[in-house]
Amino acid sequence: MKILIIENEVYLAQSIATKLGDLGHACEMCTSTKDAIRSTNYDVVLLSTNINGQDFNPVIETFKSSIVILMVSYISNDTVSKPLAAGAKDYILKPFMIEELVRKIDHYQDYEKLKRRNSAYEKYLSHTFINAKHDKNFESIELPLFISSNFQKYADAFAFEYAQSKDMPMHFLTLNEAKSLNEVNALPNNTLIYIIDYQVLKKADKKAFCELIKGRQVIVASSDKIEEVEYPIVEIKNENNVFDKGEILPIEDYVKFIVLNYQDKYPDTELSKKLGISRKSLWEKRKKYDIIKKK
Repeated sequence: MKILIIENEVYLAQSIATKLGDLGHACEMCTSTKDAIRSTNYDVVLLSTNINGQDFNPVIETFKSSIVILMVSYISNDTVSKPLAAGAKDYILKPFMIEELVRKIDHYQDYEKLKRRNSAYEKYLSHTFINAKHDKNFESIELPLFISSNFQKYADAFAFEYAQSKDMPMHFLTLNEAKSLNEVNALPNNTLIYIIDYQVLKKADKKAFCELIKGRQVIVASSDKIEEVEYPIVEIKNENNVFDKGEILPIEDYVKFIVLNYQDKYPDTELSKKLGISRKSLWEKRKKYDIIKKK
């Protein structure tokens, strides 16, 4: 990392620079805030608050995209509280061990990486779910909740939007993984758990599953019709707009789409032939996906 050390005690600055340099960091030093703000290309800024008569706000504003750590000799409103309120990340009390300083730097570097990664995920999800609309009111939602949707994306969009609206951390599980249920009891009660693939559970296992999630913040999604559960059920269906540009649907979703949109245009004999299935299979598909043929 590239580190700027703003310190008027030259020997101290040189000592810090040498130790950080030994760890592979590139360090530069200056003795005033005016010199410091001439360049902005630093990952970390170590700012001493012992420099008398200096205004620290311009430094913190200039390096708002960097990790600013205050180096203080005593804690006060001027040396700690105000700079932190202005945007500095943390402080360290002099004298300090270099290992403690490095620990703080590593912590905030990891934090900034997670912030950027989370921001990218949120933008990607917003883009992915832009056409996955629903008319459900989150204020009336009670958990645990089951979602029945003919397309997985719409259930996903509902769950992620709910978590965002409630500002809750979310844990994702799929029941296709054998050990997924073991994770439920290990998670904190304030964690929203989003579980998909409820349809893969055997009938005998569904009762035990419903007991497991009792009293938990859980949203469960199924691509099949949900029956015989004591919890609220939300149905989200989209019969037309399921194809996104460049997207390849799973076979089951493709069959649903074709049946929903073309069953009134072709007789069952021709529709089943186009799908490569028997008329009996077509009837079974309608029953499985709760598709009603218009008369």
